[in-house]
Amino acid sequence: MPARDKQHSEVKWPAEDALRFHPLYRGKIQMMPKCPIETHEDFSVWYTPGVAAPCKAIAEETDLVYSYTNRANSIAIVTDGSRVLGLGDIGPEASLPVMEGKALLFKILGGVDAVPICLDTQDLTELIDTIKRLQPSFGGINLEDIAQPKCFSLLDGLRKQLRIPLWHDDQQGTATVVLAALENALKVVGKELDKIKLALIGAGAAGVATYRFLKVKGIDLSRTTVCDRGGILHRGRADLEKSQEEYPDKWSICLETNERQLAGGIPEALEGSDVCISFASSGPGVIEAGWVANMARDAVVFACANPVPEIWPWQAAGAGARVVATGRGDFPNQLNNSLAFPGIFRGVLDVRARIVTDEMAFAAAAEIARFAEERGIHDGDILPRMDEWELHPRTAVATAMKAQAQGVAGLCRSREEVYRTASEIISTAREASRLLVREGLIKPLPQRVHG
Repeated sequence: MPARDKQHSEVKWPAEDALRFHPLYRGKIQMMPKCPIETHEDFSVWYTPGVAAPCKAIAEETDLVYSYTNRANSIAIVTDGSRVLGLGDIGPEASLPVMEGKALLFKILGGVDAVPICLDTQDLTELIDTIKRLQPSFGGINLEDIAQPKCFSLLDGLRKQLRIPLWHDDQQGTATVVLAALENALKVVGKELDKIKLALIGAGAAGVATYRFLKVKGIDLSRTTVCDRGGILHRGRADLEKSQEEYPDKWSICLETNERQLAGGIPEALEGSDVCISFASSGPGVIEAGWVANMARDAVVFACANPVPEIWPWQAAGAGARVVATGRGDFPNQLNNSLAFPGIFRGVLDVRARIVTDEMAFAAAAEIARFAEERGIHDGDILPRMDEWELHPRTAVATAMKAQAQGVAGLCRSREEVYRTASEIISTAREASRLLVREGLIKPLPQRVHG
């Protein structure tokens, strides 16, 4: 089989295996006890009458809930199903496999107990009210797959109202990993952040958050071009000027970027650019090889759409891109939020942070980039893989230390203590999973479609 045909056929295997394996296991997560149950007397301790004692203690001192229950290690993954992967508004039921997958990664990579909560409403007020009412059960909230512009209002509004940390992974998580990936990609190609010409394709949750992070980090806004579905953002976009109350970030981008006031679409944005970061609709064919060929020498292309990137990586490389990353784990350079959120939440929970600040995300991004650089980076390997287990406790430490430095942590812990705690919790979660498989309590995977 020709190499290119083989590449096209192999991209189908994750979906084929997913359809076989999901009904076999009826999902990916379950709830298991974490205390021993051996005799009848044990029930009297863990439930009635003994359980009344910790209940009364918490009623007198609320913070004891973190010591007497699993709240200190529990988060909710909340979605309304309005913007799931690259699939769009598929509803809360259809979003559940993604939320379960997220919970699986939280547990295996971060040791965090995450509960998928798929809400049957897309009303902003109802979402805010519901999430506020979830607070007593969880140590944090992860927002997931919520369409814009609602996702911006939800994050900004709730961060001011909640007593527990809130994180929108499609915004903050994506931007964190992009920062890490771009830092290392630019090292590989020998370019500097404040001197590159950037094309940012997509001005949704991920695109706007990435723009905001890169702006703080010193990207040259005059040499930055941003596209949405209507084309390049510039001061002449009357549609965005009229809708600036609904999409204030987009109009700000129109005013701040694109000094040449370039118009057009993706081809015009890519011409001469050093870096393309794309969060457009699922491809392929959204970005054409010929457009990549018109980019600058040693170009960097991040085609981040899921489940199919805007351009196949071999097409981008064949057109001259030197570093190519996608969101998929079956291609080199997987640029995926899973490199960030498990360790970030581990650190947040272990120092009981009240909020996840941008500076905490920057610290995590720097640690992710440093981890990969320490073991060596090159064109086809600019980021850690999610199964490089040491990454996640290190990310937890970076996050926790920054939270304490900023005064947003409820607990004061040393670097060594945070690292030890995170490592123990994460390794215990992985070993528990292996033990269930070894003992036959979880059936082994059948033969995969892919060799």
